[in-house]
Formats: sequence, structure tokens, C-alpha cells
Amino acid sequence: MSIAHPSSAAAWSAASSSASPAVHDYTRVVIDRTQTRSVVMSSRGVVASEHPLASQAGASVLAAGGHAVDAAVAANAVMGVVAPMMNGVGGDLFAIVHDAVRNEMHGLNASGWAPAALTPGRVLGEGLASMPQSGPHAVTVPGAVAGWAALHRRFGRMTLASVLAPAIAIAREGFPVSELVADEWRGSVATLRANPSGGRTFLVNGAAPAAGALFRNPDLAQTYAQLAATGRDAFYEGEIATRLVGALAELGGVMAPADLREFEAEWVTPLSTKYRGWTVSELPPNGQGFAALLMLNILEHFDLRSSGHNSADALHAIIEAKKLAYADMRRYLADPRLSPVPVEALLSKTYAGERAGSIDRWRARPEVRAGDVPARGSDTTYLCAADRDGNIVSLIQSNFANFGTGIVPEGLGFALQNRGGLFTLDPSHPNVLAPRKRPLHTIIPGFMQRDGTRIAFGVMGGWNQAQAHAQFVSNVADHGLNIQAALEAARVTKLSFDGCDVLVEGRVPREVRAQLEARGHELAVQGDFSSLMGGGQSVMRDATGVNHGASDPRKDGAAVPEPIV
Repeated sequence: MSIAHPSSAAAWSAASSSASPAVHDYTRVVIDRTQTRSVVMSSRGVVASEHPLASQAGASVLAAGGHAVDAAVAANAVMGVVAPMMNGVGGDLFAIVHDAVRNEMHGLNASGWAPAALTPGRVLGEGLASMPQSGPHAVTVPGAVAGWAALHRRFGRMTLASVLAPAIAIAREGFPVSELVADEWRGSVATLRANPSGGRTFLVNGAAPAAGALFRNPDLAQTYAQLAATGRDAFYEGEIATRLVGALAELGGVMAPADLREFEAEWVTPLSTKYRGWTVSELPPNGQGFAALLMLNILEHFDLRSSGHNSADALHAIIEAKKLAYADMRRYLADPRLSPVPVEALLSKTYAGERAGSIDRWRARPEVRAGDVPARGSDTTYLCAADRDGNIVSLIQSNFANFGTGIVPEGLGFALQNRGGLFTLDPSHPNVLAPRKRPLHTIIPGFMQRDGTRIAFGVMGGWNQAQAHAQFVSNVADHGLNIQAALEAARVTKLSFDGCDVLVEGRVPREVRAQLEARGHELAVQGDFSSLMGGGQSVMRDATGVNHGASDPRKDGAAVPEPIV
């Protein structure tokens, strides 16, 4: 659709309406198919993760009568075995749970805090000018196990031992390393060699296991067995805690037993906005989810449907909305328990209209500053599950960098994350390091619903995530794509905060790329299914009670339906 000047968002959106296209119309005959695989459909449950073994484990738990939460924890535990660089019990976790019985949505923040003895002065006193990205001071309390415990305590139907049984078996018996995981593993050899226990645990004769090689992790199997026997306390108060604190202390860390013992995951109320008739939900800070909602609020002022899917007009709007939303995220995102974040003001429709009005349809802006709002008193795994009763879980879990810090406490079989590296030492910034404070987080689970249809979704990949969420939602709400096509669709991402640089997948048509470059965007063309765009998963329960699952071809994963046993 060609739209004349003027360049303001108001003029651009004149033809826009709140009407959305028909969604998930599987009755259409598709002759020239563009998606690589079909949506998985089941009258029972379905689990989607980035590894078939994890999805299979979750589906088997559903078949045994488990809740969607049981399935999600089972799948997450397996992911810690089969993709240990991405996630594991040394990392953090966030989740959104839709409770079908009460028709309620619950958010869980299981991101850990900094040790009580870790201050900016201590870090600066060791000659560091900024937060380290590795080493003991980059480790915050791992929150994943506390997250599992909170989820299981509130919603679980099966014993934790039953939920963890598939992961324990796979860790003991071994698994063939998948293709993309093998590539990630190979890139982490130097990190693992720097820590003797890391090398002993995750390298074979000093090298990463190749694709197809059988890999076993008996230490992790034993760790999981302890969790199965005594739950959360095994990790935060038992032998695991002692070894974890000891490993950090040997390297000069200051984490104390009380930092682990006193930590708990936090139940939170998700943030929501309306977009084209859909209610889209994200978790509140300290995660970047509000940036996805702000992007959608800005994009609401542009007629993306008429512009055409992945047209130059649509992608330009998405890129420029990203710049605005991320400028605000960069300025305000922090742990709201210690540094108030003006979320209500940032997500107001009036504010979004003001931000949208600053977008020039014909020119990319190289610099964008955060908006003025009223003051008020990397590496990751995503998975989702829906059970036969309509309960849905959207869960994301991460070590941040590959294998996090690379620090592996002796005999435990998992690496410790480096989430503390996302703090700043700038005393004027709300995200400044402080004792018992949680750093800003990039990992975010997503959820959207309309007229009885509910969709859990997530896309991995650091700063890519909020902008990928917005693109997924637009694919569904503006263009009527099913969840598989919405995940697969070519994406753009801008991993920096300033400048006009943008990464774009090669499937975006050449003529569209030329039009974007004419507007000042500096494009770096990637492969057709680039890992830099992140990989995602999604499950959907439609208004008739059928569950749907989708898995991004940018990952090794699969959506697996609940088997009939």
C-alpha cells in the first residue's frame, strides 16, 4: 500500500482500524506454501521446546496426568541436560501460567539477587571499571530451582520425583548431541577450559562433543536426584548450596549461605496491553517485557495490515518503534523492589501516541533518547505447555552467556550463570548494583488472548526478545498467520541501541531491503533462518478446546502432542 506524505504517524495510520484479519484459518487451500512445517494439533495436551527430548518428556508427564506446570518443569529439566550451555539449575527463570479452572493468569519471577556483600565499592576496589561478565562477581543467586518449587507447589499434580525422572534418566544414560547444540558447545570450549571442573564435566578429551556423539552427565543426574528427594532445600540449604558457595569463594566471590537460604521466587501480576483486539501480556520489571508492550502500543498507530506483511513500510515502523521502546527500557529498567520503574506511565496509550508521532516514515533515526515520563513515589531456552484441561504455561530460563560464567561447582554437573554482568556501576542509574538486588533481565515469556483463544509464546536471544515478541504478535494480530507461520516468518532485529544498523534475514525480499536502505537503514543480511533472530516456541488453545503447538526451525526443537497411553 502506498501512502503519501506527510510523514507523521497520524497520517500513516489514517486508514487503520481496530479490526483484525481472520486468524488461524486452516480451511484455506495453501498452494504455494511458505511455512516449513504444519502446526501440531491435539485434543489432549501439547508441549513445545527447543529439543525433541524435552518436548517428549513434557508430553509424557501430561499423559501420566500431570498439569501443564508439571510438563513445563519436566521439559525444562531435560533442557538443562541436553542444552547445558543455554540453561540449567545454575540460571534464572520466569513464567506465566494461565489457570483454566479460575480463568486467572499468574506471573512468576524467579531471578536471583546479588550477594548481600557485593557492592559497587567492592567491585571498583578490585580494579574493575565495570561489572565483570565472568568470574564470581557475575554470579547472582540461581533462581531456577526456586521457580520450579514455586510452580510445583501451587499447581503440580505429580510428585517432583516423577516430574524429574525423565531428565535423570537422560543424564545418566546419555543423549546424542543435536546439531545446533553441538555448534554452541564448540564455541564454549575456551570458557570451559578456564574452569577445571567445567572442563571435566562438559568436555570430552578436552573437546566439545560433536553432533551425534553420546554425552552423559552423571553429576547432574545426582543433583536432580537430590532435588527429587528433598525439593528446593536440597539446592539452597544442602550439599549443593555448600559446594556452590565454596566454588565461588575459591575464586574470590562473596556469596554466603544466607544469600541462597533466604532467596524465594516472587509471584507477580503480569502487565497487559490491548493490540488489535488481543490482550497481550508480559511480566513486569526487572525483565524487558514492557518494551514489547510499548512497541505494540506505538505500532497500533500504523496500519501494518494494509502495508503488507514484511513490507518496507511495516518493517520501517517496527524498527523505529523498537528504537523508541528500547531507549526507554535502557533508561528505566531495573529491579522495582529497590528502584521504582514508571511502568504505568510508559505503557499509557497517550504516551505511545506521543512516541509514535516522532517517527518519520521516510527516514531512519540514528539516535533516539528516552522519553520524559512523570516521576512516580543471550543464551536462553524457551518452552511452553498446554494440558487437556486448558492450563497453559509460558516459561523461559537462561544462563545468559553460553555456560554462563563457566564456573561449575565440583560434582554438580551444571554451570553458574553470569546475570550479574547486566548490573551497572553508575550510581545515577536505577540498575546500579546493590546488595540483594536483581539485575535487569533480557528473558521474557509472552502470552496473548482474544475471544477464548489463548497463546503462549516466546523467542530467545538477549536484546532480540522484546522486538521479536512484537513481530510475533503482529504476525498473528495484523496478518492472521497461524502460530507456526508467525514463528517462522522472516524477522529483523537490532541488537544495538544507537545507530541505524539492522540485521535482516535473507528471506526479506531484495526490493524491500532496497527500500529500507533508501530510508537510511544500514542492513546486514543474514541467513534465511538466522540464529541471531532467536528461536521460538508457541502453544495455543483455541475456543473449541483444541491445543496447537509450533516450533521454530531456527532451533533443534519440536512440538509434541500428549500420547495416548
